[in-house]
Amino acid sequence: MKKLLNAFVKDEDGAVTVDWVVLTAAIVGIALAIIATIRGGLTNAADDIAASLSNALT
Repeated sequence: MKKLLNAFVKDEDGAVTVDWVVLTAAIVGIALAIIATIRGGLTNAADDIAASLSNALT
């Protein structure tokens, strides 16, 4: 039993998985922050493009 416990403590496979989960969560968080920052400008640009296209068709 002691041998099994020592093997479990020395095993690093779970630590690598946790590292990847934390890294992925950080990337998603940064992406959401970037989207929130540029969202207003993109909305304004899309509205301007829509108005220009609408005027061009009439």
